[in-house]
Amino acid sequence: MSTPGALRVRVARTRPSDVPLPKYQTSGAAGMDLHAATSEAVVIAPQARHLFPTGLSFAIPDGFEGQVRPRSGLAAKLGVTVLNAPGTVDSDYRGEVMVLLVNTSDVAATIRPLERIAQLVFAKVTRAELELVDALDETARGAGGYGSTGR
Repeated sequence: MSTPGALRVRVARTRPSDVPLPKYQTSGAAGMDLHAATSEAVVIAPQARHLFPTGLSFAIPDGFEGQVRPRSGLAAKLGVTVLNAPGTVDSDYRGEVMVLLVNTSDVAATIRPLERIAQLVFAKVTRAELELVDALDETARGAGGYGSTGR
């Protein structure tokens, strides 16, 4: 079934697998869930990371990207999150999408086969042209960085 005005993204399986296709869990969800395309459970030791295959590749249209983001449930319940969040899937990439998870807790975390491990959000990309100048215009904030506007 097609949704009027929806971005059309082609997806292919990268390996024989019963990994579910990503889907929105609710009508207001921004991200589609990606699953661990593993045949066995993977234990991530405390403070360790593991690169998970999703079993899928995407043909994202020019002018868009896929953003691989953490799932709040994994973070809240297990302390597991996407290490390079958000990870970017470029429109010209055709390889398997992988998800780098890190266990930030002090106990081991187990990821089961086909478990939902991340979200994929499609976003419009604006390309920039940089212009080298001698100085930038002044603002009230100026060069104030981390923590300069309060806690």
